[in-house]
Amino acid sequence: MNPFRKLTLTHWILISMVLGVGCGVLFPDQCQNLKVVSNIFLRLIKCVLVPLVFATLVVGIAAHSDDMKSVGRLAVKSLIYFEIVTTLALFIGLGSVNLFQPGLGVTLPPPNATATVAPTEQITFATVLEHAIPKSFFEAAATNDVLQVVCFAVLFAVSLSQVPAKHRAPMLAFCESLQEIMFRFIGLAMKFAPLGIGAAMAYTVGHSGVGVLLNLAKLIGTLYLTLLFFCVVVLIPSALLFKIPVREFLSAVREPAIIAFTTTSSDAALPDAMQRMIAFGVPKRIVSFVMPLGYSFNLDGTTLYLAIASIFVAQAAGVHLSMGQQMAMMLTLMLTSKGMAGIPRASQVVLAGTFITFGLPIEGVLLIIGVDELMDMARTTVNLIGNCLATAVLARWEGEFRTEPPVSEDFIANS
Repeated sequence: MNPFRKLTLTHWILISMVLGVGCGVLFPDQCQNLKVVSNIFLRLIKCVLVPLVFATLVVGIAAHSDDMKSVGRLAVKSLIYFEIVTTLALFIGLGSVNLFQPGLGVTLPPPNATATVAPTEQITFATVLEHAIPKSFFEAAATNDVLQVVCFAVLFAVSLSQVPAKHRAPMLAFCESLQEIMFRFIGLAMKFAPLGIGAAMAYTVGHSGVGVLLNLAKLIGTLYLTLLFFCVVVLIPSALLFKIPVREFLSAVREPAIIAFTTTSSDAALPDAMQRMIAFGVPKRIVSFVMPLGYSFNLDGTTLYLAIASIFVAQAAGVHLSMGQQMAMMLTLMLTSKGMAGIPRASQVVLAGTFITFGLPIEGVLLIIGVDELMDMARTTVNLIGNCLATAVLARWEGEFRTEPPVSEDFIANS
């Protein structure tokens, strides 16, 4: 009997991660050529994103046209939950960076450094609000702008719910078929996951190198430790408070989390995460609404990272910020970080704007860029786990969480 037949997709992904790290350490130059393999996997996943989000949102909203109040209620509850959790993430990050002080002893790059700094225009609530409205659905789809796709899909679904049944039924049937086809597409794309993820790990390790890791190890360690602390003191208690089975939840998000960690891409993990949360017992309408919305407004890992990175640069520059100034900075980050998922190099843009506002050296962004990919792996994973948990919490809050056992992993793999 072939022992390899007993290995699940998770096993193959873990094996490919180990092999990828080994190749990156031993053959760093050659592994730079593997970037194309990981890019192919990312493209396979990302091309599913827009049709899946659009179809599931339309079906979830228009199929319940007789109860549109529930959609508005779900939106309000989602935003309340997002705001509470991301605010906690900011202040946990603030406490951690003041406790460990990773910026002490670090030298900032000189002002004439040749590296490119992110654009310094500030992101305001007004720009985020304007950005959420698409100029063209096809432009939003081509750029995988989830926030704009969600906005269009919600308006489209509400409009669809108001037309006569003879016009509504064909479009609903089309979206339901599209949704099922996209889930099957994900199943095919995930068969390529071990190869794509192994290549991504080899490229990342070979590209960043051990030297960069050691140079700013305290910053990286502070972020990873704080993200773990956030999961333990915020996410797990939230799950227990809403009676979400923690062990089953962790099993459900295991593979999407690995994808998020190795590819540093929320988009890459989103389709598989949506499918697994539906199998976990969260209704499709809640998953399709809460998770895409969360990817714009519930970036727990990223908001925590912004708190640590901003104070880290102040420490490295020798700039003393009073607690009042730090609180003002956290308020600024709380507002400007919302909806930044659809903006290119958003975290760098937010940091640069914050540094200008509070008189910190813009060269701090250059310092962080060197290890940003390693930190992005952790914060993207926490973003993914936080948004998966949000769907389960909102389902329980709505009284619609599963009443029967979750769908098995074998079913997902074969679907």
